[in-house]
Amino acid sequence: MRDGRLRRAERRVVVEGPHLVAAALSAGIRPTALIATEAALGKPEVGSLVRQSRLEPIVLSAAVFDAIADAETPPGIAAEIPLPALERTGGSVFLEGIQDAGNVGAIIRSAAAFGVGSMTLDRQCADPWSPKVLRAGMGGHFTVGIRQVDDLVAATAGARLICTVVHGGRPLRDADLSGHVGWAFGAEGAGLSPQLLARAAERVTIPMAGGESLNVAAAAAICLYEAFSRPGGGS
Repeated sequence: MRDGRLRRAERRVVVEGPHLVAAALSAGIRPTALIATEAALGKPEVGSLVRQSRLEPIVLSAAVFDAIADAETPPGIAAEIPLPALERTGGSVFLEGIQDAGNVGAIIRSAAAFGVGSMTLDRQCADPWSPKVLRAGMGGHFTVGIRQVDDLVAATAGARLICTVVHGGRPLRDADLSGHVGWAFGAEGAGLSPQLLARAAERVTIPMAGGESLNVAAAAAICLYEAFSRPGGGS
């Protein structure tokens, strides 16, 4: 199911590979279908997943599986699952205009690692449920509530918004990160829009020794870790 519009309409997504299938099952998500090759079914870890799913797998030839799989090296097992509608407590992340699928997935992975409850993306971001974002997220999709909205500024209402800027913000180490904050990260180069910056309770900058600015996924990981590592962080 590679078409994002179809995913949203059907509320279903296909996850590929033992790691993502296992992560979905561990999160209590029951697949609607399990697809595998004969060779994959001979592997103990795949056999274990089949037993956990309690489904009879649809067995395909390697050639047919490769034709429908998105990964360059097809993993031999995939599952169709309902799109999770998770409600989680904790801080929030807002992403604006981040089109690189690897960056979006990496931020989801960091958000899961550091106790973020929800992530909201605008429509200019990469589809959070696309195969590339799912692979980069490494299972983080199943522990963070994720939604994509038409109006990101409106979605920040009620959040104490911390906007990240390359220059001119309060140094990250000095920022007040207590309680549940809403982090806003923008596309590299363009940064955050004036409308979103106007909503900021605080603007923060990561001090650096020099050189190019950080990749947005790296910047997000640093910010989320900083909040998580402080007393009471991740609560």
